[in-house]
Amino acid sequence: MHHFKTLAASTAIVLCASGALAQDSITVAIQLEPPNLDPTGGAAQAIDSVLYANVFEGLTRFDADGAIIRGLAQSWDISDDGLVYTFNLAAGVTFHDGTTMDAEDVKFSLDRARAEDSTNAQKGLFAGITDVTVIDPLTVQVTLDQPNGSFLFNMAWGDAVIVAPESIENIASNPIGTGPFTFTDWVQGDRLELTRNPDYWGPAPALESATFRFISDPTAAFAAVMAEDVDAFVGFPAPENLPQFEADPRFQVLVGNTEGETILSTNNKMPPFDDIRVRKALAHAIDRQAIIDGAMFGYGTPIGTHFAPHNPDYVDLLANSQHDPDLARSLLAEAGFADGFTTTLKLPPPSYARRGGEIIASQLRAVGIETEITNLEWAQWIEEVFTNKDFGLSIVSHTEPMDIGIYANPDYYFQYDNPEFQALMETLNATTDPAMRSNLLAQAQAIISEDYVNGYLFELAVATVAKAGLQGLWVNQPTAAVDLTGVSWSN
Repeated sequence: MHHFKTLAASTAIVLCASGALAQDSITVAIQLEPPNLDPTGGAAQAIDSVLYANVFEGLTRFDADGAIIRGLAQSWDISDDGLVYTFNLAAGVTFHDGTTMDAEDVKFSLDRARAEDSTNAQKGLFAGITDVTVIDPLTVQVTLDQPNGSFLFNMAWGDAVIVAPESIENIASNPIGTGPFTFTDWVQGDRLELTRNPDYWGPAPALESATFRFISDPTAAFAAVMAEDVDAFVGFPAPENLPQFEADPRFQVLVGNTEGETILSTNNKMPPFDDIRVRKALAHAIDRQAIIDGAMFGYGTPIGTHFAPHNPDYVDLLANSQHDPDLARSLLAEAGFADGFTTTLKLPPPSYARRGGEIIASQLRAVGIETEITNLEWAQWIEEVFTNKDFGLSIVSHTEPMDIGIYANPDYYFQYDNPEFQALMETLNATTDPAMRSNLLAQAQAIISEDYVNGYLFELAVATVAKAGLQGLWVNQPTAAVDLTGVSWSN
């Protein structure tokens, strides 16, 4: 016995010593690895998870509580007609390659994002821009075709960060931004490393370096946190283990909300889903709470439309799609599918999709709908489902903030084409009065709920398990980001 005690004591001394040395670095695990490192050219949330606010910055940015605050723009003036935004840029900002960041780079970034051949995943954010003019190196003017109450919000997205023509060619593998951390190394399949930027124009972060590790398997995630191989796991994928971490004084568990509407994505142009009765049957076949309990161990908030429940403009429309298998069966019979039908269910890697998919498959089977399940990696999912629209059903969490506008794009992967909804979004974009905006958003939520565009499941909760001494991590995710700018170790 004595031998083990001595061993344990000496091990503890070594751990304390190494712990003291490592208090200016952090290892953060996340479940998904980014497919590339260009937030302005890729749709994957994982790109922002690693790079947003750390490596890249926009004119404005999301704060931890979702407020829009200054970024590279230190202030702005808006013309009386709401059409011209004049941004005053921070002085003395350089990109990580030493080149200067000025109004020309802002013009380059916005023009590139809205160009005809742009690969920006959120091109709609820039659609209203008619002109970007450089007034002087620290002043840039953006002209819109109509007032847009969301413009400063849109500029805070990861898709709107400022990039430079000098480094754009290799941005997908060597991201050059203006942020407090510089990109150092990416070992694909394993980790990505960032180092503090000594020339950062803003307040210096407390951390000297940060390593992001990619651990997709929930069992491996549990083991890595338990062994203290990682300092924090943001978006911890095994909610069944959270009570164990909550009871362990070595750890803290932060449970927050995200902007992630988790939906049973439905291909609205593919028969039989082009029939509203079939889509309505799907909605009534689903038991949301059973999915939240079974796949997420109770973490998550039921939704009846594509809108975050914590948003003040959320309308509770759960009653439109309450669990009612008998109604689902009669709707299917009415639509000519008394004997049911078979469709595809293509699932991306996150546990909400893989675990939720099994539960939904059995709920659909109960009303006669058979699903052929395919598990896809993200790259395959982006290609097959998102780009080629080759799917019947899928499950995905839409983590962009306030993104009900995607339903106005008939080319978007679920292929919903409703001119009434499109006109409503046009009106919303041109409306700045808050009460009128709330009213339009309520109408928008009702339309897509009553059209049963997708199966609305739940708002994704985000759990972070971290070592007890870590502070400054975001609890909620107003955008999908692991913002390290305010993170430090308490001594």
